[in-house]
Amino acid sequence: MNKHVKACPLKPLLHRWKKKPPKGPSFFFSALVLAACCLSFTSATAADILKLSTWNLDWLLDPAHPGYAQAPPDIPHRTSADISSLASYAAHLHGDIVALQEIESPASAGQLFPFARYHLAISQDHVVQHTALAVRADIPFEQNPDVTALDAYATAPASHHHLRSGLDITVHQNGQALRILVVHLKAGCPDNLPHASRPACATLWQQFAALDDWVADRTQHHEAFTIMGDFNRHLTVHDPLFLTLLRIAPLDLVTAGMASPCQGGSYFIDHIILGGAARAWKAPNSLRVIPLAEETGQNLSDHCPVSISLHLPSANQLPQP
Repeated sequence: MNKHVKACPLKPLLHRWKKKPPKGPSFFFSALVLAACCLSFTSATAADILKLSTWNLDWLLDPAHPGYAQAPPDIPHRTSADISSLASYAAHLHGDIVALQEIESPASAGQLFPFARYHLAISQDHVVQHTALAVRADIPFEQNPDVTALDAYATAPASHHHLRSGLDITVHQNGQALRILVVHLKAGCPDNLPHASRPACATLWQQFAALDDWVADRTQHHEAFTIMGDFNRHLTVHDPLFLTLLRIAPLDLVTAGMASPCQGGSYFIDHIILGGAARAWKAPNSLRVIPLAEETGQNLSDHCPVSISLHLPSANQLPQP
């Protein structure tokens, strides 16, 4: 339990599992192969290493918060043991900066990321599910205006279900600035072409247009940046939606060509994208996933934490103009 696991190169094994999950002895043999491919422990990080993580916490709410009553009745209702188990995973994650999705309030996130160790920023839109960021307490940051254009339903009637804004934060570490956008995009278009007749695909296309604008602004200002979160899409470097971003700037989709060990092996929908100087800061082979135990009776999350490490050069190491 609580082992950091490397993401695996996509292999026929995973394709077979997706089409026909193995059973009996075949399951255990496949599981051993997957474990042999993936298992690895993270090493200690140095002072100039910044560990970025993203984690969708599946309706992590605070029962004492007024917004709790607005949530659908079929969401996970967690016991104190569930919260304690999630907090254990959060502690083992050792994330310096953790992008969070499906957070109701700072108090709900604080159940896992205690205020003594983390500062918590949260989007300001009026929804039950927010994007948020847990930042290690000694790392300074400022909160920029939310990227409200990601709410493709912003002009809909007040009774309509609105989408989540992007949380836009600038952190400062080792003399460097890193711009971070935390997203939780529209579900329902995991693989379809953007021009498909499905309304969710049209909405996702509109959201990527907002991401295009954000990346263009970061590139124009020569900023190091990352986009992290739940994209609800199996992004690849050949995906038409990702290609719209690549037309604006060189980017590193750190999950590209990899399969997640989360929940028995699947394609990633939780992604970390690096741009600007942050592309050169990526520590090689540092992509990690913490699979969550699937124990009967527990309500943890339907997503696993995904992490990458950056090696930030100090400002005095940068070449002079």
